[in-house]
Amino acid sequence: MNALALRWCTRLVLTLIMLAAAAAWADDKPAVRAWLDRDSMHLGETVTLNVETDAVGAAQPDFSALAKDFNVLGTQSGQQVNISNGARSAKTLWAIGLEPKHDGAITIAPLQVGGAQTAPIRLTVLPAPTAAQQAGGDIFLEASAEPLDPYVQQQVRYTVKLYFAFDLTDGNLAEPKADGLTAQRLGQDKSYVATVGTRRYHVLERHYALTPERSGAIDIPALAFRGTVLDAADPAAFFGRGRSVSARSDAVHLDVRAKPATWTDGAWLPAASLLLKDEGEPPSQVHVGEPITRTIRLQAQGLGYEQLPELELAAPQGAEIYPDKADTRTRDDGEWLYGERVRKFAFVPHRAGTLTVPGISVHWWDTGHDRIETATLPPRTITVLPAAQGAAAGASATAVAPVSAAAAPAVAPASEPDLHVRLWKMLAATACVLWLATLAAWWLSRRFARAPAGVTRDTVAPASTVPRADFLRACALGDLAGAERALVAWARNERSDVHNLGQLAVRLADPAQRELLAELQRTRYAGGETADGIAARLQRAFRGGLRWRVDDVGVRGDDALPALYPERD
Repeated sequence: MNALALRWCTRLVLTLIMLAAAAAWADDKPAVRAWLDRDSMHLGETVTLNVETDAVGAAQPDFSALAKDFNVLGTQSGQQVNISNGARSAKTLWAIGLEPKHDGAITIAPLQVGGAQTAPIRLTVLPAPTAAQQAGGDIFLEASAEPLDPYVQQQVRYTVKLYFAFDLTDGNLAEPKADGLTAQRLGQDKSYVATVGTRRYHVLERHYALTPERSGAIDIPALAFRGTVLDAADPAAFFGRGRSVSARSDAVHLDVRAKPATWTDGAWLPAASLLLKDEGEPPSQVHVGEPITRTIRLQAQGLGYEQLPELELAAPQGAEIYPDKADTRTRDDGEWLYGERVRKFAFVPHRAGTLTVPGISVHWWDTGHDRIETATLPPRTITVLPAAQGAAAGASATAVAPVSAAAAPAVAPASEPDLHVRLWKMLAATACVLWLATLAAWWLSRRFARAPAGVTRDTVAPASTVPRADFLRACALGDLAGAERALVAWARNERSDVHNLGQLAVRLADPAQRELLAELQRTRYAGGETADGIAARLQRAFRGGLRWRVDDVGVRGDDALPALYPERD
């Protein structure tokens, strides 16, 4: 019986070990990828297939299957090893020169690299150049544009190919220029080998994005190349002087179309594709005063960011909106321009209920299908709950003297609208009285500006809502530097001798507010909590106002340690 149990336990342990090894092998499965240096070419040209893996000591894959559609010209390999924090990683790259045997669409089947496979790759092989293109001799230049009948402000893909059958020592290739046309060079030059007729050529390929600024006929003049080549048969070559060579392309004619009559008002956006999307998901419910952020990205293929419209959202009912400055950029992939605009909008609800964050629509012209399209982001509905209990208590603590509990109005349930009306009337009347008292205090402070030293101006300093609004906006956008500046300005409106957060902290009665000021400085200067996290907590803690100490007249910030980076007047 004991022997049977021992065998059973042994089998169980071996099974667990095998399962653990299989799981570890699955987690450590090497990454592998394959790509071509271009996905379109002419018959007679060469293309490079790159295969990369991060497996250590990986053996070269079997490339024999490529011989069905390609002449395999050769294989080169290299390895890169990195050691970081004692961990070793390596990447192995194989580069295979290929020449297609026929034109048409060719699919490179998955390649087995160790225990992983590459994804299939599609290559488009166009027919070989015509006889007219082959009559270039030792060197010739081609220029082509697509499309030849673009709309105004639509990107035209302009491609230049220089064919040469000798070794160039230097050269200069002109840039495309024409009236009513802007040109932008895309990506890096490509170099490869191509066969035209019976001759092998080195090829230099360059791409441009052309943007017509007006409708009508635009002629792009022929491009010229001038260079120097060393000729072994030339006696002057011994002294380092080469033979000058030149080539000239054909001119290109564009018939630029105006905006179609069916286009609506607004920014004209002729694009190959357009993307409008939300970056992240807003919460389904928040409390009054808690910021909601909606980040919108607009990207267009074939347009620069300057051509994209500004992203705008209307302020919803029941909330304040704080739009941030848009982030813009234009990038390219070697053939296309991609313009982008990203903008962040912060919404701060000020009443409970249902908040509808507005949507946005962008009209654009699909150049591939020659029709108008509309990209839309729908509105978002968010439930706004009443303010949290701590925030509600903070709102009542802004007065210099505490208000008695008997004088404070009771909060009516949300289901009794009459009580709400009476409550708001009482609050409006109280606000009016406080405003008149503030106005009187300001007048007295102006009249008795030179009061004796025993009378402090803190007692009658008027409060301003502008720094408070700046503070809330900075918190909603996660701008800690702006929040610190606005908070000090807010405090100075109520206590004129406050110049930094250190002086402000010792004069506050609320421990939570003092602790948050310390955390704000730690986050800014010592890499503490994330900006969004501390900004949201600051917004909630100070939304009800600055909670000064009752004995504030006798407390000065000079007794506290100065801030690490004090605010300058």
